[in-house]
Amino acid sequence: MPPQRATLLQVAQRAGVSRSTASFVLAGRHQDMRISEETRLRVLRAAQELDYRPNLMARSLRTKVTKTIALISDTIASDPYAGRAIHGSLAAAVAHGHLLFIGETDGDPVVEERLIADFLDRQVDAFVYASMFTRYVRLPRPLRERPVVLLNCLVRSARPTHRSIVPDELTAGLTAARTLLDAGHRKGIYLVGNPGNGVFASRERLTGIKEELATAGVRLAGIVDCNWWPDSAYDAVCRALRDGLDPKALICLNDRVAFGAYQALREAGRSIPDQVSVISFDDSELAAWLRPQLTSIALPHYELGRHAVETLLGPSAEPGITRLTMPIRRRHSVAKPAVE
Repeated sequence: MPPQRATLLQVAQRAGVSRSTASFVLAGRHQDMRISEETRLRVLRAAQELDYRPNLMARSLRTKVTKTIALISDTIASDPYAGRAIHGSLAAAVAHGHLLFIGETDGDPVVEERLIADFLDRQVDAFVYASMFTRYVRLPRPLRERPVVLLNCLVRSARPTHRSIVPDELTAGLTAARTLLDAGHRKGIYLVGNPGNGVFASRERLTGIKEELATAGVRLAGIVDCNWWPDSAYDAVCRALRDGLDPKALICLNDRVAFGAYQALREAGRSIPDQVSVISFDDSELAAWLRPQLTSIALPHYELGRHAVETLLGPSAEPGITRLTMPIRRRHSVAKPAVE
């Protein structure tokens, strides 16, 4: 059997004070109650000697505060990259003296409903509702009147109803275009990927790219349409090169797309970055593994998770959207255009 935990009464008896005095000292209220420094030290010493830990369940029943947060996600917890958002959330929770519960739904509404009910039964204080990909969501009804921050997702509404923490994809698109412009690129800039309206990130990135290019009087030369996976990008870029495409720079919508584009360019005898510059988004581990190493604009997973919990536990604020900067990781895949 586990050893019996020391009680508050035992701490008080060992320190030679009343139970209420021991309680005030351990709650940090010794100054309010005008308890002497000598008495305070006796109580703290007794608690240390007895290895006293407060009964958090009893305290939560009394105060209605459990100091717990539930993070509910679709697949973010098991994704090797977006899992950094969990680390950021956990770091912020620990810094505030809270526990973080994590539940993953795999996109199943039945699982989600059961998870929320279980967390509510455990009287968690607040929720982070998270998505693997930035997208619009319908916040589950049981969470709508509770403290909640949306992580990497938004509620489609004429006016914001909750706090949302998302990456600044629009500015990331501006950054990608500006990087190529600063390197001297004006012609032959192509987008690789599927910028369909259904994907929030691609729409925002493309808008930013076009806006920044327009400021320099430049337009995209075209779009090489493909899915966001290496094999699709490889096939699409190979086909485009065979059909006569002569790119000077490729803006890939994510690193997996860039990986496929790298293979296609290499097979076609095109050198990166001497003949074709390549820039991408996400800054996954692929970016540093590729040769030459890929310049990529990072998704700030850790900062997203940390900021979501900080917002949740910080001072109350009006509903709204906070966009976090996506920093560029400059490597070796962008250079000045070749002189023709």
